[in-house]
Amino acid sequence: MEYIRQASQRGKADFGWLNSHHSFSFGRYYDPAHMGFSVLRVINDDIVKPGYGFETHGHRDMEIISYVISGELEHKDSQGNQSVIPAGDIQRMSAGSGILHSEFNPSDENPVNFLQIWIQPAVEGIMPSYAQKQIIQDEAVTPIVSPTGSNTAISVNQDMVLYRVVLKEGESARLPVGQRAGYLHVIKGQAQVGSHTFTPGDGYGITEQDAIEVTASETTEALWFDLPPMI
Repeated sequence: MEYIRQASQRGKADFGWLNSHHSFSFGRYYDPAHMGFSVLRVINDDIVKPGYGFETHGHRDMEIISYVISGELEHKDSQGNQSVIPAGDIQRMSAGSGILHSEFNPSDENPVNFLQIWIQPAVEGIMPSYAQKQIIQDEAVTPIVSPTGSNTAISVNQDMVLYRVVLKEGESARLPVGQRAGYLHVIKGQAQVGSHTFTPGDGYGITEQDAIEVTASETTEALWFDLPPMI
């Protein structure tokens, strides 16, 4: 099965201080054809103006991942965690049994652009937790989130792996799928998968295929989600 989500067709929200594009149903945007993919529930492409952000609010039973594309994002939560997440870091908050947090752009001059990613957890009601790590891109396809974590990846409460894919013009990467589900989200550049061309904000989901080959038409940055099988 192929699932194509074009950037231009995503849900939109513009609150002045926040401009957001939703790959899947979120908040006021609802589309039953786009409720998520496997355990991947949310990809919001957010741009927050300098000095603004999300006031303290609550979550529970969700793995929330922040991937900063440009700028910096300041995080505070009711577990006592407080940090600034720069571009080049990956952050995960396991909401578990319940947590309050806020996210702000600490800059007086520059907007912050980040992806807010929600993963449905494997187990509910766990103790809330937090993790943050600088991304070390040691090869074209590098794991940055995994069930147990690693020297390049933070841990997550789900049987999934999130890879950062960085390809130069003309380079290719083979991304295994097998009996699982895979989802590609393009951040920068242009990528070819078979007869399909994807540009920033585009998404591509795939099941029931051994692997896909991604070829960069120009320098490309993308995220590849290795997910549990579709139910």
